[in-house]
Amino acid sequence: QVHLVESGGGSVQAGGSLRLSCAASGATRRRECISWFRQAPGKERDGVAVIGSGGNTYYAASVKGRFTISQDDAKPTVFLQMNSLKPEDTAMYYCALQQRCYILSFNHSAYDYWGQGTQVTVSS
Repeated sequence: QVHLVESGGGSVQAGGSLRLSCAASGATRRRECISWFRQAPGKERDGVAVIGSGGNTYYAASVKGRFTISQDDAKPTVFLQMNSLKPEDTAMYYCALQQRCYILSFNHSAYDYWGQGTQVTVSS
């Protein structure tokens, strides 16, 4: 059984940085993908960044060049470094794990486990 716990959210001014963590207890990091999604009030849950077990990554266009996803397989933990934050980045951020992952994607239905989320608020 996999259990995901996010941390690191908070309030920051535009242009600032935050680093989110997703502690993935029970993850094998074999053929797994872990993604960060975000959901703002009244909006759909959108994929932000995904990392495969081999370290390959994919980013949403809106965050490419500003956000970096990385992992520490020993723990295992996945991080999301968020720089140059904008007010439109304000959302609840969730991590999710897909077992038997062969293609990096943001398809919600492909993910087997979800965390409870951590709030990120960016003020202008």
